[in-house]
Amino acid sequence: MMRLGVPSKGRLMEKTFDWFGARGLVLERTGSDREYAGRVDGAEMALVLLSAGEIPRELAAGRIHLGVTGSDLVREKLVGWEARVEAMAPMGFGHADLVLAVPKVWVDVETLDDLDAAAAQFRATHGHRLRIATKYHRLVREFLRGHGVADYAIVDSQGATEGTVLNETAEAIADITSTGDTLRANHLKILSDGLIHASQATLFRSLAADWSAQETAELDRLRGVLGGE
Repeated sequence: MMRLGVPSKGRLMEKTFDWFGARGLVLERTGSDREYAGRVDGAEMALVLLSAGEIPRELAAGRIHLGVTGSDLVREKLVGWEARVEAMAPMGFGHADLVLAVPKVWVDVETLDDLDAAAAQFRATHGHRLRIATKYHRLVREFLRGHGVADYAIVDSQGATEGTVLNETAEAIADITSTGDTLRANHLKILSDGLIHASQATLFRSLAADWSAQETAELDRLRGVLGGE
């Protein structure tokens, strides 16, 4: 039976349930809040509750057929993601931008070209590379490489990334933001061309899963219902 992986808690789970429900598929969590079990009414499908961060890995391994997670997580966690999963349908919620931000007091740094010049000057002055705090190592490196910025070092940050500049563990950050309020509260500004990826919740199909003829037929039926091409 086809397996659908969805986020196991919070607003992302609730909005996922609502999105499928509006399309005639009722997703329901069974048991207590501590149990990661559920069911799907309206399709030949089993529900698998996972953390959003686990879903890209399970899709790539073929252990789930379909999965709902942020497009940023798929691009960050899966090398060559387009050969491993298919983006079936953007879901219209979970919007957040992965952006590059620097201190507001850097009045001469507004663009990536400015950052490149500042990074070179920083290394000449301080003897080490300008540090960018982020948990999105792959996306940030690909983005900066594509824009010719090279003289920097990635500092891993798995939480409270906006505070790393104030705490002097980084000079700039790359992080997810919805409103920009937390960045502003920490005296940071987004570079004018510093949008790395505009993320949203997306329904993905695994290209590695074992698709039986019955599961493929059920998927074809669901594409029209769920909005996939």
